[in-house]
Amino acid sequence: MPELPDIVAYISALDSRIVGQPLEQVRLNSAFLLRTALPPIASAEGRIVKELRRVGKRIAIGLENDLWLVLHLMIAGRLHWRAPQVKLAGRRSLAAFDFPNGSLVLTEAGTQHRASLHVLSGEESLRSFDAGGIDIFSSDLDSFRAKLTAENHTLKRALTDPRLLSGIGNAYSDEILHAAQLSPITLTQKLEPLQWERLFAATRHTLRFWIDQLRTEAKAAFPEKVTAFRKGMAVHGRYGEPCPRCGDKILRIRYADKETNYCARCQTGGKVLADRSLSRLLGSDWPRTMDELEALKRR
Repeated sequence: MPELPDIVAYISALDSRIVGQPLEQVRLNSAFLLRTALPPIASAEGRIVKELRRVGKRIAIGLENDLWLVLHLMIAGRLHWRAPQVKLAGRRSLAAFDFPNGSLVLTEAGTQHRASLHVLSGEESLRSFDAGGIDIFSSDLDSFRAKLTAENHTLKRALTDPRLLSGIGNAYSDEILHAAQLSPITLTQKLEPLQWERLFAATRHTLRFWIDQLRTEAKAAFPEKVTAFRKGMAVHGRYGEPCPRCGDKILRIRYADKETNYCARCQTGGKVLADRSLSRLLGSDWPRTMDELEALKRR
C-alpha cells in the first residue's frame, strides 16, 4: 500500500500537472470504485483544481466551490499520467480523470476492488476521513510519546495505526524500527526515555529521507513504479539478505497477508521472534537464537 512518502511523491508530481487545470471529465470503468452518491461525480466536471492534500494515505484533490475528490489506493491501486483522453483498457483500469494536458488514470491489480473514490463537499466532510493520527513532522517528542502510549501496543502496531500516526504502514515501519534498533514486538509502555528519543528521531529521519528521495524522482518523471519494496531499504522485503548494519541475515514474522522484517542482532538482542504459524508447528522446538535457527535449517 502506498504510504506517506509515496503519497507525497504522487502529490508532488500532480501539483505541476493538474493544479490550475480544469477537470474536463471523469470516466469510470468500475462500479466498485465510487463509494458516494452525493454530490454526484458529474458535479466535479468543469471545475478547476485549486489544491492537493494528503489525508493519511489518501490523496485529496480540491476543486472549485469546496468540492473534493478523495482517492484511497489501498494495497494494489496505482496512479498513472497518460496522454489526454487515453482509452481505458482492461479490467485493471478503474477510472480516468481527464485534463487538457493529460489524463490521470487509476489502476488496481487483482480482483478485490479495495481502491475507492469519494466525492465530498466542504472541509468538514474532508476532515471526517482523518483517522486522528498525528503528523510526525509537526509533532514533538512529548506529543509523539503521549500518542503512542495512550494504549499499550507493540511498536509495530502503534506505528501503523492511523489513529496514532498519519500515513505509516508496513514497509516504512520496518525501516523505522531497524533505524531505531528496536524490536517490533516491544510494548510502547515499556520503552525507556532514550529509546523514545531514538524512535522519534528514526521516524522523522526515515520518512524525510524517503520523501526527499521519491520527490526527486517525481520531478524527473511521474511515479510509475510505486512499490513497498525499494532498492536501498534496510530490512523491508529483504528476508534472508544481509543486514546493512551488522551483516546478519534479515528475519521475518509472517501473519495474514503481511510480514514484519527485522534484524535479530540489531533489534532484538539476538532473539529470533516467533512466527505465529511456524511456532505453532514447532512448539517447544522453536529456535530462540540465530545459532539455533541456523542449526534447525541444517537438519
